[in-house]
Amino acid sequence: MSILKSVVLFVLAAAAEIGGAWLVWQSVREGRPWWWAGLGVAALGIYGFVATFQPDAHFGRILAAYGGVFVAGSLAWGMIVDGFRPDRWDVIGAAVCLAGVAVIMFAPRASA
Repeated sequence: MSILKSVVLFVLAAAAEIGGAWLVWQSVREGRPWWWAGLGVAALGIYGFVATFQPDAHFGRILAAYGGVFVAGSLAWGMIVDGFRPDRWDVIGAAVCLAGVAVIMFAPRASA
C-alpha cells in the first residue's frame, strides 16, 4: 500500500506542479488572461503541500525522486496537452529518470 500511495501522490504532485507551471506559461508567453497565472500559482502551492503526504519522512529523498517523476510527467503533459511528440531520446531519458525514482524510493533499506 505504501508504494501505491507514493505513486498516487507523485502523480498528483506532478499534475499540480506541471499544470501550474503550464498555466503561468500560458498567461505570460501565450497571452492568456492574467488570472491563468494566478491559478498556476495556486496549483504550484498545492504541489508543495502534496509532497508532504509522502510516507517517507526525508525531504531530500522525496524531492530527488520527484525530480524523475517531473521529467517523465512533463513529457507526458506536453504530449497530452500541447501535441508534443517526444523522440526516442526523450523516452529513454524519461525511462532512466523513472528507474532512478524506483531506486531512490523503493530500494530495501535497513531500519534506522
